[in-house]
Formats: sequence, C-alpha cells, structure tokens
Amino acid sequence: MNTAKPKVLFLCTGNSARSQMAEGYLRHAAGDRFEALSAGIEPKGLNPLAVEAMREIGIDISRQKSKDVVGFLGQSIPYIVTVCDNARERCPIFPRSYKFLHWGLVDPAAAEGTHDELLAVFRRVRDQIVAKIDEEFVSPTVGQGAKVLS
Repeated sequence: MNTAKPKVLFLCTGNSARSQMAEGYLRHAAGDRFEALSAGIEPKGLNPLAVEAMREIGIDISRQKSKDVVGFLGQSIPYIVTVCDNARERCPIFPRSYKFLHWGLVDPAAAEGTHDELLAVFRRVRDQIVAKIDEEFVSPTVGQGAKVLS
C-alpha cells in the first residue's frame, strides 16, 4: 500500500513570494495530506516581506529556500499550481498525469511604496492564497484528497 502524500507544486517566476507563501500555508493547513513544494522558473531568493506576512498569521517560512523548477523535472507531481501568468506560459511538462491549476495572482514583489504599503500588498496576496488553498485543497475534502480530483 502506497502511503506517500500527493505532491503539490506551486510554481511562479522567481519563487520568492507567492509560491513560497502557498507552500508554507498548504504545509500548515494540510501537511498531513499533501506534500507542499514550490519552485520558480528563474529563482530569485525568498522575499523578506513574504516571511513577514506569513509570520503575522503564525506561519514561519523563513527557512524555505528558492528552488529551480528544473530540480523537480522527472518527478511525479499530481498537482501543479501556477500562481502567475509567466509561470503558466513557461511551465515545463511533468511526467504522468497531474491536475493543472492556474491562479493569476498579482506579484507583490513588484509593488512600490513604503514598507507599510508593500506589506499591505503582500497581505492581500497572502489572503488570496489562503482562500484558494482552503477552497481547493483543505475545506471541501477533509481526508479525501483535493477537490480538483472530483
């Protein structure tokens, strides 16, 4: 009997904010049912404002690292979630069947302004990620995999 948890790969351009927050939140909310992963097409390093925004809701992503999507090629990953249009357009092909989801989220790392203004953008994106993960992976299917399978 295979007891491995299905992998969910959150993919964005830089793997610095959106995909990192999504990885951290899914691990927190449903890590007992899914293996949360993230990667980027062109990894740039973890954005400190993503860390700060997640810390506000009690989730520490400070030890997460930016990863290149190339490192995941050849793996069986049932769920690929692109969180930006660039990642959707440039997403590599993964072996075996998987469910592809696209969430076109604003890039908070591209925002301009004061620290408080920037953090407000990160919070909005974080809250959108939380809502989407709760809807797709957490709430509707407690203990039975992701909603996208049904």
